[in-house]
Amino acid sequence: MRFSLFFEMQISEPGAASERRLFHDCAEQAVLADALGYQGIWAAEHHGLYEYAHSSAPEIFLAYVAARTRSIRIGHGVTLTPGNYNHPIRIAERIAALDILSEGRVDWGSGKSGSRTEQDAFSNDPAKLHDEWAEALEMIPRMWRDDVFEWHSERYDIPPTQIVPKPVQRPHPPMFAACTNARTAELAGSLGIGALNFAAGTDAELAAKVAAYRANWDAAAPSAYAKTGRYVCTPTALVLEDDRLACTHGFRGARFFWDAMKEYYAYRDRPTGRLPVPRGDLTEEALAAAMAARSEGALTAVVGDPVRARETVARFAAAGVDELALVMQVGTVPHELIMSSIRVFAEKVMPDFV
Repeated sequence: MRFSLFFEMQISEPGAASERRLFHDCAEQAVLADALGYQGIWAAEHHGLYEYAHSSAPEIFLAYVAARTRSIRIGHGVTLTPGNYNHPIRIAERIAALDILSEGRVDWGSGKSGSRTEQDAFSNDPAKLHDEWAEALEMIPRMWRDDVFEWHSERYDIPPTQIVPKPVQRPHPPMFAACTNARTAELAGSLGIGALNFAAGTDAELAAKVAAYRANWDAAAPSAYAKTGRYVCTPTALVLEDDRLACTHGFRGARFFWDAMKEYYAYRDRPTGRLPVPRGDLTEEALAAAMAARSEGALTAVVGDPVRARETVARFAAAGVDELALVMQVGTVPHELIMSSIRVFAEKVMPDFV
């Protein structure tokens, strides 16, 4: 199994000073992960999702991290791919440039966003987003492959153009798609690309989702791009030597993560200002229930001491997951605990699975 870190760049007490500190803290966490043998980092692209995700320019963050690391892979998880967010040519250029500067370490994920905050800010028609994403997914690897690229459709009229630079990885960096449910995971499989699974569930549900993805991947027809068969899950995580300390902060952080996400994705509105989500510690009863549910509950978090973390990771492995992109940086967890968690997980959990 592979292990990486996933960054939304969350912040529960936003302000100019805390936002500035957030970016530098995330970079420090990524550098430590590289030194400790994690295989990758991923950075989301979101716009206007105040508190939930301040990662609006991941290409800048990832380039900064690439310059400060040597081995860890650099992942876009994901680039918002419809043209109102990013023109396909600009995506191809940026990913290729990052691949060159990182010496071939880039993984590229694509998506379209289910948040009205983002959709409306960029004047998107939600009914057209899927087709726009699918067309860009066809175009971009051709730009990396062809010496001269040309494309004519209802959306794009691109005359013969030399798209430069070209990526180091040939024929192109590994490709992934954001997956929020079983249907989109199956679609990623049918396209022959990796799956970035942003929603978990029970052991049986996850195993079924992975199995369906693999069946579709095996049957995928030849396409314009090289196949990538990696299934990635993104649980929140905090692993410390002290089980109760990890649970106190880890489950509080997980609650902030999921409740903040719901404000932007589940309710179909466009919130502004501070989010109406809890930020304090769980009650004793709620904490005890969360700790007790770790053995049989939904696979959404890796929280606790190394023993409990190994048990949870083993459940993901049994379901067939290839990579855990751990969301350790959540809004309410202090940077110092995140750094400790990155180290404890690398030293006490990873060796059992790599």
